[in-house]
Amino acid sequence: MKPKSVVIENVRPIFNEGRYPIKREVGDTVTVWADIFRDGHELFEAFLVYREKGSKKWSRTPMEFVDNDRWRGTFQLEKNARYEYTIEAWPQHLQKVISRFKPILEVVADRPLARYAAWYEMFHRSQGKIEGKSATFDDMIARLPEIKEMGFDVIYLPPIHPIGETNRKGKNNLLKALPEEPGSPWAIGNKSGGHKAVNPELGTLEDFDRFAAECKKMNFEIALDFALNCSPDHPYVAEHSEWYYKNPDGTIKFAENPPKKYEDIYPLNFYCEDWKELWKELLSIIVFWRKHGVTIFRVDNPHTKPAVFWEWLIAKAQEKYPDLIFLSEAFTKPKMMKALAKAGFTQSYTYFTWRNSKSELTEYLTELTQSEMKEYFRGNLFTNTPDILTEYLQKGGRPAFITRSVLAATLSSVYGIYNGFELCENTPKEEGKEEYLDSEKYQYKVWDWDRPGNIKAEISKINKIRQENPALHEYENLKFFKCDNDNVIFYGKMTSDRSNIICVAVNLDPFHRQITNLYLPLDLWGIEDWETFKAHELLTDRVYQWKGGKIWNIPLGPEEGMTAIWRISKN
Repeated sequence: MKPKSVVIENVRPIFNEGRYPIKREVGDTVTVWADIFRDGHELFEAFLVYREKGSKKWSRTPMEFVDNDRWRGTFQLEKNARYEYTIEAWPQHLQKVISRFKPILEVVADRPLARYAAWYEMFHRSQGKIEGKSATFDDMIARLPEIKEMGFDVIYLPPIHPIGETNRKGKNNLLKALPEEPGSPWAIGNKSGGHKAVNPELGTLEDFDRFAAECKKMNFEIALDFALNCSPDHPYVAEHSEWYYKNPDGTIKFAENPPKKYEDIYPLNFYCEDWKELWKELLSIIVFWRKHGVTIFRVDNPHTKPAVFWEWLIAKAQEKYPDLIFLSEAFTKPKMMKALAKAGFTQSYTYFTWRNSKSELTEYLTELTQSEMKEYFRGNLFTNTPDILTEYLQKGGRPAFITRSVLAATLSSVYGIYNGFELCENTPKEEGKEEYLDSEKYQYKVWDWDRPGNIKAEISKINKIRQENPALHEYENLKFFKCDNDNVIFYGKMTSDRSNIICVAVNLDPFHRQITNLYLPLDLWGIEDWETFKAHELLTDRVYQWKGGKIWNIPLGPEEGMTAIWRISKN
């Protein structure tokens, strides 16, 4: 008589019926839940089986019964690789698999840097000291110690390639550039080369290699902008005109991302007749720069290219180089941002930049870190970008910059700033616009990196706190707590063993002092109501003895400090 199958259903975590992998990091434990049952009273066994993708050998670990037909199994991610796993079950007397969950599920085990890092966007052309002249890779090397002192891990560079001459944009994005103006680095390609070449103003490829070597010595990783834009002067245009969209008269179309127009850029047609050769060439760009020390790629406007292309490219690139990290710069509709994350992007930009109120921040960060999104979407919270200078920063001044730096650095385990943020640069091109006045996207600039009013010391302290507290290295452990002032947000993180507990209070009003009562989650922290415990405020290095679940009248403001970060521990 044929044995009756064991039913395996409601497997978690899973999304899109297993179409895409979940994301974890090396060293993590993958916990898999499932409802497993059969008719009758015959006992059965269930196993979680897994292997590194491409291996012929499966490993098997018993699942344990939890309750009400719910079972749980775990396995460790020991390598930076992609794993496959599923569930098998059989009756105890048979010792033969009669049920296997389909489809085979996958998990990508990224490096820990995918989850925990502080990014610094260094606009390369503006790291020098001579007005009207581009910086060089040597100038960039000279700035590395200062950036390291502020506590950053990743140096992110906008495109470093030759810049087109045709339709070159001028100062403040004017349609016509003056002869001495350098144009936008995102309009890639001229007679000096394309995506595998270096802008001669910055130096040579050998100079970049020296820069990469210095970064490695200082434990920086390099993130390079992967912008699939071609100027009309790019070598691809002459060699492969079939790779581009054409107007009815046969000329090549320039790029648009409504309402913006980019007359200096030709977009690639990913579905052209020669698409296979095009895709292979674009993959070769990733391989080229990986060989020159680039381990991270920030991808420009990925939502304007097919998600299926990214799924293919990222999988192929990580098959050869599993350590690669890809950041999606897709400020677009939520479903597309999620689709790109599912397709393989390691991290994503977020809407954090425009979430300012307590309710907005609470709702959005809860979705990012506590919903199904946490399985595939890692939010990299950038405070600003060359394209985004928010009204909050424009009007809030120095207190607003401190507030946003603490929020970004502690709400997520991975965050970044664009250079000038540490100087509280907040002059817009015009009222009501988010663009910077005299943006270095279109001109050379010389910055005074020590100008009065800067917050370099504050950023250094925040990053040091992050480095010294493992709770802030985690992404999914964010919890929001109660406080009775709508202008103050109160939240915390802790390690699973409660050995490191951090709570943060932030005044979201950059103009006024706020006072609030804090309601502490003592049960979560494993502290009794009657116990006295230590609250070490890490920004000021003051130590308090607290008792009970309510702390009265905490002041936060421009004078006493916009934020407070406490490390909680038992006496």
